[in-house]
Amino acid sequence: MVDQPLTGFRPPPDAARPPGRLAAWLPSPWLVGGLLVALLVALPVLIVGSRVLVPTDGVWDHLAATVLPRYLANTVSLVLGVGIGVLVIGIGTAWLVTMCRFPGRRVLEWALLLPLAMPAYVMAYVYTDLLQFVGPVQTALREAFGWTRADYWFPNIRSLGGAIAVLSFVLYPYVYLLARAAFLEQSVCVLEVSRTLGAGAWRAFFRVALPLARPAIVAGLALSMMEVLADFGTVQYFAVDTFTTGIYRTWFALGQPVAAAQLAAVLMLFVLAVLALERTSRGAARYHHSTGRYRALPSYKLGPARAAVALAACALPVLLGFALPCLLLLRMTFEGGDALFGPVFLRLAGNSLTLAGITAVLAVTLASLVAYGMRLRPGPVLRGAARVAGMGYAVPGSVIAVGILIPAASFDNALDGFMRSTFGLSTGLLLSGTIVAVVYAYLVRFLAVSLNTVEASLGKIRPTLDHASRILGHTPGGTLVRVHAPIMKGSLLTAALLVFVDVMKELPATMIVRPFNFDTLAVRVYTLASDERLAEASTAALAIVVVGILPVVLLSRAIARSRPGHENG
Repeated sequence: MVDQPLTGFRPPPDAARPPGRLAAWLPSPWLVGGLLVALLVALPVLIVGSRVLVPTDGVWDHLAATVLPRYLANTVSLVLGVGIGVLVIGIGTAWLVTMCRFPGRRVLEWALLLPLAMPAYVMAYVYTDLLQFVGPVQTALREAFGWTRADYWFPNIRSLGGAIAVLSFVLYPYVYLLARAAFLEQSVCVLEVSRTLGAGAWRAFFRVALPLARPAIVAGLALSMMEVLADFGTVQYFAVDTFTTGIYRTWFALGQPVAAAQLAAVLMLFVLAVLALERTSRGAARYHHSTGRYRALPSYKLGPARAAVALAACALPVLLGFALPCLLLLRMTFEGGDALFGPVFLRLAGNSLTLAGITAVLAVTLASLVAYGMRLRPGPVLRGAARVAGMGYAVPGSVIAVGILIPAASFDNALDGFMRSTFGLSTGLLLSGTIVAVVYAYLVRFLAVSLNTVEASLGKIRPTLDHASRILGHTPGGTLVRVHAPIMKGSLLTAALLVFVDVMKELPATMIVRPFNFDTLAVRVYTLASDERLAEASTAALAIVVVGILPVVLLSRAIARSRPGHENG
């Protein structure tokens, strides 16, 4: 039988003939694009690292002899304290709402994620106003019992312990998020086997479920620790000296960018240690299901007493981490509020929304290009470049800001000097202190957020769709736009929303890189709160919180649907 050609079939342009010798040696445009994105993202971090050995004329020696031990002790204490707090709250609440039945569980499943919408520095300002000596709590105690200042002791919220408490209630959702997803994906067969061997509910949790969820829990813990290392507003307001506050003070107060870069390099060592801990904890262990069939997870119906304890344990983090701060912000907004709520507030909101919108669109676009490049060319070079492109999320905003300002200032000064000597013209600042530098800092910081989301969504699309699209004559770019983008629109929107909210809350990079006289809502909150004008700061703080609620709800719905056959009603 002789094969007959298919009538009307036309192969795609790049498949019409085999590539020539020159084309075979040329790199793929997707490979080149991925490498360029990785280089641009990694550049600020590499610049910070290159400044470690630059002499500082004795400034570094002075820092090492005076403030560096305090920075080190406070940073380590903060990381350890918050790490313990987020583990206890995140794992405990995730297990209770996943495996136990008690009143209010359906609401708490998504409500436990709400503190993600609350910036840590906003909560620090709110609880300071509530718990300080002239605040409503201590004032009510003195009036009720007739106490004077010397008659009672009250914990100081503006302290290392206060910072640990505030950051724990803000950051525990990272552990809760991943721990609950891991518990939803656990094997029913393994749990049933443990029960047949005599393990009760608590023993099955500690001996079976917890070890199987360990990779997810450690990943959530690593994210929380990196956020602690990156925090600026909370520790600055609570007067807790850490590496992040030291970087800002050394750059602006002492005017020593090289010494600030060296402090940033030391902070990067902490970040690398956290990442190494997360990778090492995984070891060679792998956890797979032996079947593609899922059954509904067994749940334990709690008695009245235990149900009350479970409800209180899950409701307390929501109350302290979201509900109470929001109510206090509302009260302060209605009683005092921002006196510049009119045109000035709208300008600040416009600045924040513009920066967040531009960054979200660029981050999703670049993430889509890199992720699709890995789909087309799944080699080690592009995959390694993608990992480099996503490393910015592990680096504090202050470090990124230092890494951007140093080359930007050098470029501006060199260009201005050349134009002055050659043409007698001054070019001024073209990169440093501009919107371009701010957006660049945001992309370096948050590209990983969109990259992980887009890559996961793209991995769920069958390769047969790519083949069909190519047979019909579409180029790789056309396939991405016409086939994959419509399928991934939900994930693309989620990635854009997550980046949008992160940019709205970002403070260290904004404070250092922003142009002169260019403020955002986050900067407005920090400026007013630093001047003890908490009531006025509440308006901008409440706006940031409201913007962050929608992505939290979307995340909760995605988690609830993550297990096939899981009912969430």
